Amino acid sequence: MASTVVEIHVPLQEPPGLPENAYPFPWIDEIDEFLFEMEQQGQTKVFDDSEEFGEVYVFFITGADEEALLAIASRVADLDGVPKGVFAMVTDDQAGEFGLGRRVDLPLT
Repeated sequence: MASTVVEIHVPLQEPPGLPENAYPFPWIDEIDEFLFEMEQQGQTKVFDDSEEFGEVYVFFITGADEEALLAIASRVADLDGVPKGVFAMVTDDQAGEFGLGRRVDLPLT
């Protein structure tokens, strides 16, 4: 049986006012740390390594029902420094590639 996977797609945008020669996407590490903490608390599992995909950076979570996974994805979209325009793709672990599935704009309202 397939397990639900939520892909969190974050636009690859540099935060405003970034010092010269600074890492342009500090929010990637913040999201990775947040998702690691959620995994340690047993709320989700990181499904795969996060990676760049075109104009977005994608994080993958599983290990809970769709509602819980989307709630965590929504919290990611609300983290300080995360660019606007974050969305989730609801798919499963049997998908042949990512970026397919049902799109959900984040944060949830």
